[in-house]
Amino acid sequence: MNFAAATWSDALDQLGIRGVLDGLTLRSGAGPILGPALTVKETAGEFPLEDFRIADILEAITPGAVLVFDAGGAPVSTFGGLAAVAALRKGVSGVIIDGACRDLAEIQDSGLWLASRHVTPLSGKGRIKTEAIGVAVNAGGITVNLGDFIAGDETGIVCIPGDRLEQVAGRTRDLTSRDENFRDLLRAGDSFRAAADRLKHL
Repeated sequence: MNFAAATWSDALDQLGIRGVLDGLTLRSGAGPILGPALTVKETAGEFPLEDFRIADILEAITPGAVLVFDAGGAPVSTFGGLAAVAALRKGVSGVIIDGACRDLAEIQDSGLWLASRHVTPLSGKGRIKTEAIGVAVNAGGITVNLGDFIAGDETGIVCIPGDRLEQVAGRTRDLTSRDENFRDLLRAGDSFRAAADRLKHL
């Protein structure tokens, strides 16, 4: 079910579900991802070093999960190169940070799929407190719950409510098929208008 993020978004639109995360940029990795959200709520400020808890977060990863950090958009790193290696060893599908990452070259070398609001050398150690793992968070203006599904690619990131995944996926599958038929008609010589009229699809 690794459909394009834009098609997931169209399916959500048709079902009246708001799910596109705003303001986050793909920093590393390529292609589509899809996986259940493992949510992390954080606060930026001044805290004891042990409040950072990145080891606890990494230990909570299950294979296929997408880590979703809500750091309130703070330009302070919550995730770096060593965490990327550890997360991949745990089988993570991707990492989304409404906040910042660092060690970008290392993360890119690892091949990890990661999107964030900021990139900064500023460490989260002593500046980030992990409040909770597995609670509702806000990322890119969307509430993400534990077990919701995250789809992403180079175009953007979408959150699909966990209890509606099959419904949204069915709609997305249909839209993908329609797009493929539309593309075939264009390649065969139809104009855009003619293809749209034939397929009743825009």
